[in-house]
Formats: sequence, C-alpha cells, structure tokens
Amino acid sequence: MSSTGTAVRMFDYREQLAAIEGEILQAIRGVLDSGTLILGPRVQAFEQAFSRWLGGGQSIGVGNGTDALAIALRALDVGPGDEVLTVANTAIPTVSAIRMTGAKPVFCDVDPKTLLLDLDDAECRVTAKTKAIVPVHLFGNAVDMWAVLEFAARNHLRVVEDCAQSTGTTLAGQPTGTFGDVGCFSFYPTKNLGAYGDGGLCFTRDQRLADVMRQIRTYGCGRTYYAEREGINSRLDEMQAAILDVKLRHLDGWVSARRKIAAQYERLLAPGFTRPAVTLGAEHSYHLYVVETERRSELMARFQAEEIGCGIHYPTPIHLMQGYAFLGYASGSLPHTEAAAERILSLPCYPELSAEAVERVATAANDVLARA
Repeated sequence: MSSTGTAVRMFDYREQLAAIEGEILQAIRGVLDSGTLILGPRVQAFEQAFSRWLGGGQSIGVGNGTDALAIALRALDVGPGDEVLTVANTAIPTVSAIRMTGAKPVFCDVDPKTLLLDLDDAECRVTAKTKAIVPVHLFGNAVDMWAVLEFAARNHLRVVEDCAQSTGTTLAGQPTGTFGDVGCFSFYPTKNLGAYGDGGLCFTRDQRLADVMRQIRTYGCGRTYYAEREGINSRLDEMQAAILDVKLRHLDGWVSARRKIAAQYERLLAPGFTRPAVTLGAEHSYHLYVVETERRSELMARFQAEEIGCGIHYPTPIHLMQGYAFLGYASGSLPHTEAAAERILSLPCYPELSAEAVERVATAANDVLARA
C-alpha cells in the first residue's frame, strides 16, 4: 500500500465522466428516444463537428481506429502485392490495418531523438512495389509532415496519417490528420477524445475519396442493397457518436490540461530523465508523457510499491513479434527502434490528474534516480 493510501492510476475516465455526466446522459437518452441507432443524425452531426474542428473537410465515422486505417488504404487502392512504409514502434493495429488490405508492411527505423519515422531510413526501403506511407504521430507528437509530403511526392506515394495518439496535436498550427490523403483517428476510451466503447474516423478534403470510404464502411454500398465495390461493416454507431459529440466540446480544454501536466513534469523531473524531442513547429497533445531511462525496471518496481500506474508504449517492436516473423526482420535490423523499446516509460497523464499526483510521481521517480 502506498504511503498516501491513494493510487495514482495510469488512466481513469470516471472523474471526467462525473463532470459531464448530465450532458452524456442527455445525449444517450436522445439516441434512445430517436428510434435510430445506426448511421443516423448523431453520426452525421459528430462527423460535421469533427470536420469543423479540423478546419473543414469530410469526416467518415467508422467502427474503430484500425478499420479507419484499413478503409483509408483500401480507398487509395492499396492491396495485395503493394508495400506500405511505416514504423515498428507503434500499436499493433497500425500493422494489422495494412495486412487487412493484403499489402506488406515495410518497417522503417526511427529518429533516435523524436522516436518518430526517419525519412532517411525510409528512403532506403522504397521499392517499385511501395504504394503508400503511414506516418504515426506517436505519443501526441507530430511527424514532420512537410518532409513526409515532399518524400511522398518524390516517390509517388499516398499518405495516410495514423493520428490515434495525436488528436489535438498541431504542426505549424495545422492539425495532424489534415496533411495527407487521409487522416485516421481512434476513439478508444484512453485516447485524447475517447468514446465509452470503440470508434474511429477517417478525415479527408477529397470529396471523391470521402464517398469511396463511406461506401467501404457499409459493405461497399452507395445505395441500399447494392454494392458499388467490395466493402466491410464498420460503422460508428449513434450512441458513441452522441457521446463523442458532447466530449468534442470539451476537448480543447482537456488537451490544454494535458499540456499543463507535461509542463509540470518538465519542471519537477530530474535532469537524468530524457524525453523524446518534440518536432520543430509541433504543439504536442501529450496523449502519453514518455521518459527514457536505463533504470526502467527499478522505476517500475518503485511505482508498483507506491501504487503509481505506468506503462510501456511499446515493450516489443512489431518487427520482433512472433506474429510478424514472416516479414523476415531480425533483431538489430531497426537499431534505434529496438534501443528505445528498452528505455521508454509512460507516466500518468490525463486531464483530471491533480498537481499533487504529478508531484508524487515525480518525487518517486527522482528518488530512484538519486539512489544511483
């Protein structure tokens, strides 16, 4: 048991829910009273609101973030025989989505400072089969999308942004997800904008592409019971859309709170903890607050004793997982990716985390470092 008797969780939605419960229950009641549960006015309203929040364009609500990526790639004609560049220090769904199209993921190493996609390494991995690139805006930082767009244009590639961790992040004032052909968002409960269940969204400024993605999410149908193309069943439901529409109104404040928590960590943590560098021009949204340390095991043990939550995002790079051994990557093939996986640790960071809790986390962490 901790000395304070109060656990510091890695994530806890309940305090946030308590603050907006009246709005949430009213939204749920409205859906139940409406007589429409699938692809009705709440989905449309949320899609429109999210598009406005991103500065204008087309939003297509889908079942989850994985499907968002797969639908985007399929809409861009990525399929069997194609290769898609991405990174291995991401959540498995990034790669699952590529495989759902039948394409082959090709892993690029990361910049050791930002832990984001290294375009110099990517340049060496382009082949005649390369069709697309999926930059992952990891932790809430932003990949340098100006460089990605130049790289993609030079190599004739389509660009799908994985924004699962970057809702609220901007680069030179422009939101992530609005640079490439499609931006893909996850509304998994832990995300900056999280549903009370699952959900995802594809964003584009290309009307034709938006129409194609809407067809793909509903069996390929452009009109009732007639498939214009092959599709799947992946629809954001009315209940989650109504909940997300409520939460979207609070999102900017919540992202601001995350930034304040990150700033407090910056002030309190000892210099011995390094952090992944923020991309020049990016305004980080701190979906995760990540430190790097050679003493991770000791730190995690101390946190466990103090009932402080933490996490590793992610402990095993995907190219070293048994499930993807068929891709043929060996240990040492992505040295910066593998080195980072041995050092990274995510500290508690969510909008309702109190200043006292942040101070407690930092104090415990600094104490471990001081016992060298």
